[in-house]
Amino acid sequence: MTNLRVQPSQPRGATPVDLRHTSYYLNRELSWLEFNRRVLWEGLDSRNPLLERLKFLAIFSSNLDEFIQVRVAGLKQQHAAGYSERTADGMTVEDQLSAISALVRGMQRQHSECLIQEILPGLAAAGIHVLNMDQISDQDREYLEHYFHTHVFPVLTPLAVDPAHPFPYISNLSLSLAVVLRDADGEEHFARVKVPKILPRWVPLAEANRFVPLEQLIAANLETLFPGIEILGSYTFRVTRNTEYEIDHDEAEDLLSLIQEEVRNRRFGEVTRLEVHPSMPAELRRMLLAEFAEEQESRVQWLTADDIYDVSGPMDGTDLMTLTAIDMPAIKDPPYHPVTPARMAGARDLFEVIREADVLVHHPFENFATTVERFILAAVDDPNVLAIKLTLYRTGGDSSIARAMLHAAERGKQVAVLIELQARFDEESNIIWAQRLEDVGVHVSYGVAGLKTHGKVVLVVRREGDGLRRYVHLGTGNYNPKTARLYTDFGLFTANPEIGADLSDLFNVLTGFGSPSGYRRLIVAPRGMRDDFIKLIRREIFHAKEGRPARILAKMNALVDPDMIMALYEASQAGVIVDLIVRGICCLKPGLPGVSDNIRVISVVGRFLEHSRAYYFLNGGQEEVFISSADWMPRNLDRRIEVAAPIDDLHHRIVIRDTMELLWRDNRQAWDLNSDGQYTQRIPPTPEEERATHKTLIGMYHDGVG
Repeated sequence: MTNLRVQPSQPRGATPVDLRHTSYYLNRELSWLEFNRRVLWEGLDSRNPLLERLKFLAIFSSNLDEFIQVRVAGLKQQHAAGYSERTADGMTVEDQLSAISALVRGMQRQHSECLIQEILPGLAAAGIHVLNMDQISDQDREYLEHYFHTHVFPVLTPLAVDPAHPFPYISNLSLSLAVVLRDADGEEHFARVKVPKILPRWVPLAEANRFVPLEQLIAANLETLFPGIEILGSYTFRVTRNTEYEIDHDEAEDLLSLIQEEVRNRRFGEVTRLEVHPSMPAELRRMLLAEFAEEQESRVQWLTADDIYDVSGPMDGTDLMTLTAIDMPAIKDPPYHPVTPARMAGARDLFEVIREADVLVHHPFENFATTVERFILAAVDDPNVLAIKLTLYRTGGDSSIARAMLHAAERGKQVAVLIELQARFDEESNIIWAQRLEDVGVHVSYGVAGLKTHGKVVLVVRREGDGLRRYVHLGTGNYNPKTARLYTDFGLFTANPEIGADLSDLFNVLTGFGSPSGYRRLIVAPRGMRDDFIKLIRREIFHAKEGRPARILAKMNALVDPDMIMALYEASQAGVIVDLIVRGICCLKPGLPGVSDNIRVISVVGRFLEHSRAYYFLNGGQEEVFISSADWMPRNLDRRIEVAAPIDDLHHRIVIRDTMELLWRDNRQAWDLNSDGQYTQRIPPTPEEERATHKTLIGMYHDGVG
């Protein structure tokens, strides 16, 4: 365990500190951008293999797209509504929009420069060539001409703008060419050509691993689309629209239909960002700005010149991810193979294994398929299993677990599935699965009005002897096999009767009108979770004031909630050691004299997405550990159904604590948060002294010591 360190608390008689003062908080939006800067850095970092760097550049772009669609759009909605309240850190809406614009421009420039000057030349040296049209040979041109006429031209639809043809609707995140034309009378015209998403973005040449961007191929053949008209120029551009929506649950008689309608309407949200090639003339920029402003019904100007971003490299960096699938092991991370926990390996009956003792799993180091999926499939196949109940937050397009629920219902079992229709950007997939499940008789619920269901739980009811026994899985991550290979998450299998009874009560809340006065072992949001965690923090304060060692070690994705931050400040003032591993947003400022002297914060960004949430309390030596689906954010504590589960087994508590300690010792993937909101990456003294958490864990689990 890390040596306890205690900074002096406030001296007696000192003036009390106002822990709600704006100077003690970091801005939520800017903190998220700092997280995405750390993602970008993984792309900039030359220590990473080339295709892994390209992957992080793609993830950075995808993250930024979502941020603009949701968070920036939300700020613009507030601005349009005249919202005047300041955030906990004292910023206005206008302050935040201005700061975001400056930060995003700087990071976007870094992204483009790295891609153009380092990644693409490096890939070319390794045998992967992404070429401009002016770099290809005559033989390539002949090949591409045939490809264009057979695969691309029939799909394209040029849209002219004139009195008979209004400015076309530009869909969200679509890539387009703005084409300037001149007819035989010398009159100039504008046309838009959409770059079809249905076609490969990187057009393969005849020789393996050589590509040209689809938009350049289209631009080189515009004469085919506009015969007899002079092409004066073409310029790529891309729009990002507002995808934020709010549901009035008091008016929602049919939540499924309402979400379907909102997803359809999302395509027509206000334009929030306009990306253009730097070569686009000012007059054309003004025209696009005016057209998008005209489609906006509100009197408030939504899109301004500050929302136009120059992008020098290939636009829509998310498409770079497809190139990372190229099979070149020499420029990728070494492959890893998830293992199966020893107790769950072999042909032993899983229900017998779980009856004997709880099982803790740690993904992706331990195999999701041979643990979680196997448990669910065993419940489907077992004739003694009478009922299966589970929550699905993100189903994914082809959900093996949702399919298993279809089979369970067809076999006559009682199946109840809570599907969260409002899981952002997974709404359509979740709606499709909800309808398929209902068609075979599954009891499908959409949760509690006004609350998202974010908890990850499975309840299996099995007939054994003269009675029934409950088997449970509780996790920190979604029941999604794809993300289980990319995200770090903990999961607990248990047959603990009290936890099983708690889950029965919780599912009665989710599917009916249950309203338990409390839970036996689980901590559940929104009722009780905030208060319970604050009580646990205050208990550490009590231990510290009694002269006993006191420590909080917590791992989460985001720390935003002001009440939780203030409780941690109070703990620090009392002498409690607080070590926080916060992957993304952190609004707490560590290391402030008299406020957070005893608080340290790190963020770990690496090969896998750190997604697990774990909370450790020293409790005077009687350690308590919880795993949870919840971050310490207002939305998790107040507006979601979340679950935190106690870890009873001493060995499991040690595993979780040691995993967090390992993250703390990391000097390769870890970043220290400074009190000014900036992050400093830890650098090993020598390559031999490098301690990279994910690499270490892969080795530990492979060697059977995880």
